[in-house]
Amino acid sequence: MKIALGSDHGGYDLKAEVIKHLESKGIECVDYGCPDKASCDYPIFGRAAAEAVADGACDMGIVICTTGIGISISANKVKGVRCALCSEPLSAKMTRLHNDANMLAMGAGLVGVNMAKEIVDVFIGTEFSGEERHQRRIDLIEG
Repeated sequence: MKIALGSDHGGYDLKAEVIKHLESKGIECVDYGCPDKASCDYPIFGRAAAEAVADGACDMGIVICTTGIGISISANKVKGVRCALCSEPLSAKMTRLHNDANMLAMGAGLVGVNMAKEIVDVFIGTEFSGEERHQRRIDLIEG
């Protein structure tokens, strides 16, 4: 599995922790920026990670800014991306089961490191249910 990651300056530290966590599990990570904690614009890095997921270069993506809101909106502008903002594990589980989300967004100002690791583990460890009603809804979203 290969995971695309992107953040702005507000999500930089949490992104670094998530990368360490994933790599410790043998998961390949591709960091699409930002490269440090200097002020930057989240849409650039959210879009870069989302494009990697949409074009198949990466299997899933994780994007992080201070709240997770702006970067999730940016990621969702890329056709084929279904990015869900999650602040706890149940939402991460349900968005994979029901929405087949292929990207996770988190807010570094809202989610601590331990919670983020748990959310990430649930997200990447949960498969889409494949139920017809859920696939029908995804098809409607994708339009």
